[in-house]
Amino acid sequence: MFIIGELINGMYKDIGAAIRAKDKSVIQKKALAQINAGADALDVNCGPASSDPVNDIKWLVNAIQEVTDRALCIDSSKPEVVKSGLEAAKNSAIINSTTADEEKLGVLVPLAKQYKAKLIGLTISKKGIPQNKDQRLELAAAILAAAQEGGLNTEDVFLDPIVIPVNVAQAQMKDILEAVREFKIISDPPAKTVVGLSNVSQGTCQRNIINRVFLVMAVACGLDAAILDPLDKDLVDAAITSDLILNKQIYCDSFLEAYRKK
Repeated sequence: MFIIGELINGMYKDIGAAIRAKDKSVIQKKALAQINAGADALDVNCGPASSDPVNDIKWLVNAIQEVTDRALCIDSSKPEVVKSGLEAAKNSAIINSTTADEEKLGVLVPLAKQYKAKLIGLTISKKGIPQNKDQRLELAAAILAAAQEGGLNTEDVFLDPIVIPVNVAQAQMKDILEAVREFKIISDPPAKTVVGLSNVSQGTCQRNIINRVFLVMAVACGLDAAILDPLDKDLVDAAITSDLILNKQIYCDSFLEAYRKK
């Protein structure tokens, strides 16, 4: 499981305040806490706190890079903000994200190629959120076709099935999980898969257990990566143990601790 920490986001009060005050210590402390908890990469999003996201994303990237060389996931719906983050990134980067719309793919695929970044592709379009597995597969195929035409390797694309809160779209959960499994068979070599995990429990009263169970079920369907809160120890323990059960990690009595030290 490739864990992308979600906590450096201007929508959180402490991060938003740090962006406005240009207080690097808050950002760097949050970055290290997530890495020590098991994050392989860090999502970076200026959020609504920023009035100048083009420059703020650059400041965030530079602040984080002073304390870690982990991959950074440049998160914005605005291509000019993504480009600014990529320009500042010294190590591997992931673009979060493109939709399946031609105009967005036409901008972000070339950026991924230019900066040798990986690309998260959301299976959503201007028509809205897909309502079943087949619609998700159709949009995934369009993303992969555009990526290949733009010179990206399919292994460098992360397909996201769009996770919807269980309390408003319970009937879609099975389709979402099946989409994760079938994304693997629409290209050779297969693309990777990712979910924004917290969405599944949004608005519910039992967020922790819903996140944990969905993650384990998605891993069993072939999920490669998740954007999540790595400070939720039980959640990360579940992800690590899922990999162990699927024989992706070698067992030792201290396998949880060993994973976090890798």
